[in-house]
Amino acid sequence: MKIATWNINGIKARLAVAPAWLKEAEPDIAVFQEIKSIDENFPREVFEELGYEVHTHGQKGFNGVAILSKVPLEDVERGLPGDPSDEQARFISALAPLGDRMIRIACLYLPNGNPVDTEKFPYKLAWMERLIDWAKEKLETEEDFILAGDYNVIAQPIDCYDPAVWEGDALCRPESRDAFYRLCNLGLTDALRATSDEQVFTFWDYQAGAWPKNNGIRIDHLMMSPGITDSLLECQVDKHVRAWEKPSDHVPIWIKLKS
Repeated sequence: MKIATWNINGIKARLAVAPAWLKEAEPDIAVFQEIKSIDENFPREVFEELGYEVHTHGQKGFNGVAILSKVPLEDVERGLPGDPSDEQARFISALAPLGDRMIRIACLYLPNGNPVDTEKFPYKLAWMERLIDWAKEKLETEEDFILAGDYNVIAQPIDCYDPAVWEGDALCRPESRDAFYRLCNLGLTDALRATSDEQVFTFWDYQAGAWPKNNGIRIDHLMMSPGITDSLLECQVDKHVRAWEKPSDHVPIWIKLKS
């Protein structure tokens, strides 16, 4: 099974690029972040014509996440538990078959957190605590899962072209990294780091010539619960998509699992 994650930075802007990549990559399941669309306006027909079942958790003009699947999904859940007052659409999950068992595929768009001297940074950290609680609950009930999406965390210096440039940014503040490490230390496996120790990026800003200079960062991750790790065959980043016409500033990253 091939599972991919991609922050598309607006479904309307990516209405040509997204289907083109799906046709090329042929993932069984793809999760999108930042669809920037309410559920009713998401162009699901475009993806249904490619054989995908579509589930969204949208929001007008901001955020929004989606799961596209060629395999039947069950028990679709929208929103990250822990704060009933949180209206930001950043989390969706569903059960999918992997061989003779079911695993939960979760799509997340973790808050950016900048500027750090505003309410946005505490919101980011509180959201991460809720994510950790979600993962703990799934591990306690022995429900295997993949947490896929844009984490907005630069976990290590190797994940950034120049750590000094990002010093003090919410993406690599000690508090953000600490929460990310605590999530990992629950027993989760970073799919890319499990298969490669090379410097790989998933995001290049639109500004300052970041793409041609390869001034990138890695903030898009596929984190696997312990029961799935042994099924990992491959993890790759489709870097070439960043060079396409009207690209997102992120690129897809995907894994292959044996069933």
